[in-house]
Amino acid sequence: MLSVSRLRADVRLPSLLSDGMVLQQGTKVNIWGNAEPGEHVTVTFQGETVSGAAGTDGRWKVGFGPLVPGGPFTLIISGKNTIKLHDILVGEVWVCSGQSNMQMPVSQAMNAQDEIAHADYPMLRLFTVEMAVAGKPQQDVKGYWVSARPDTVREFSAAAYFFGRELVKTLNVPVGLIHSSMGGTPAESWMSHNAVESDPAFKSILDIESKLLSLYPLTLQDVEQQFTEWRHSADKAEAEGAPVPPPPSLPDDSRRSTWRPGGLFNGMIMPLTAFTIRGVIWYQGEGNSDRPVQYRKLFPALIRDWRRVWGEGDFPFLYVQIANWGANRPELNWPKLREAQLMALKFPNTGMAVTIDIGDGSDIHPKDKQDVGYRLALAAQAIAYGRDVIYSGPLYDGMSVEGDKIRLRFKFAEDHLISKGSPPSALNGFEIAGADQKFFATDAGIEGTTVVVHSEHVEVPVAVRYGWAMNPLCNLYNRAGLPASPFRTDDWDDTFVDKQAMGPVHY
Repeated sequence: MLSVSRLRADVRLPSLLSDGMVLQQGTKVNIWGNAEPGEHVTVTFQGETVSGAAGTDGRWKVGFGPLVPGGPFTLIISGKNTIKLHDILVGEVWVCSGQSNMQMPVSQAMNAQDEIAHADYPMLRLFTVEMAVAGKPQQDVKGYWVSARPDTVREFSAAAYFFGRELVKTLNVPVGLIHSSMGGTPAESWMSHNAVESDPAFKSILDIESKLLSLYPLTLQDVEQQFTEWRHSADKAEAEGAPVPPPPSLPDDSRRSTWRPGGLFNGMIMPLTAFTIRGVIWYQGEGNSDRPVQYRKLFPALIRDWRRVWGEGDFPFLYVQIANWGANRPELNWPKLREAQLMALKFPNTGMAVTIDIGDGSDIHPKDKQDVGYRLALAAQAIAYGRDVIYSGPLYDGMSVEGDKIRLRFKFAEDHLISKGSPPSALNGFEIAGADQKFFATDAGIEGTTVVVHSEHVEVPVAVRYGWAMNPLCNLYNRAGLPASPFRTDDWDDTFVDKQAMGPVHY
């Protein structure tokens, strides 16, 4: 707990700055808060003392560092009162965000009871942001730091926990995870409203918001009329000794909805942006699966938006490609959403964990979050920490037509490819087509770092698709045991028009 002088408690800190927190090593970090306007504030940590003054709005911020890893340390903030923060560690800090597959707790993950029982990582610190929707950017969130123990990891994000656990093991430094996610939410909820407004491609999102906001007063009038009618019915039933009918329900206020553009950004992301971080892990996409083509621009816009508001340059942004789920049919939206996520790799310092092999056909929330965390941690080791590790499965990198066959080339193929769980020649998930755009299952085989595909039904091949379904059966891997991302070599149905979402999609 905070040790605070009670004489004049003018200096106040946000909840992120509290006992047990982790500060980012090797760079300048911020300490900030509120005080009386003009009040002089001094911060002391790791032998360094810096000072500043609160502005006319009462806000103050100082920066110091770079910090050396380790701990625990004590941080002292002095103004007209003194605050001492204890058990502070210095290491690596990551923000973990997205929708329900990021929110899913350890208690619901694979082998949950065993994982919880063995969760003893004092160098891994966890902070969960309480859900909050806001119309304007907020200054603070509700939450607190805890060490990773059996009684704390149970309800913490499973994907985030397994990611952080892997970093602690490989880096041997403290790791702090700030978990801020909410199920059933689209990407636009996690972006600033200005970012959504800035691109005409997102006009449909704003149109839906405006329509629903304008309908709320009318809906309220309808409910008032329903209440008047209900009172008459209730009075009549009471007089006749009959059961009183239930009253009508109140409408939801769209201003408080978790799908509102900018709403979760304002309440759950913007208050974090003064806290220095190493990077972000992101697990989301299902909530935008009705608009996969739009997601090609929406997701990169979110990445740029977050990097802008943090002001730390192009920090690592690592994300999960949505897993296999549902009926094994060539449904366009889910493959195209995965394709949109694949396209985001062209932006600097991005990495993608492919999960096409660990989903659950009957559950949109696959329990294997251990592999999710492990694969994200591999990407972090390579992109954030410059380690020489294989961190991605095979990614399509070009093709050539060789008679009635097509040869496919891949990045991250290393020295050879494998078909996991099958004889080397038995590859699943490939389809081939000619100019008539009719796809047929292929005979596909691995030749070193390439895949050669062929079908007796296609004499002059033009295009190949791999894993192009909601829940495909596909088994191409590299020697690191990482799966290939689904892909296509054509763009034939890019004229497909996204469905317009008329409200929140819950997963």
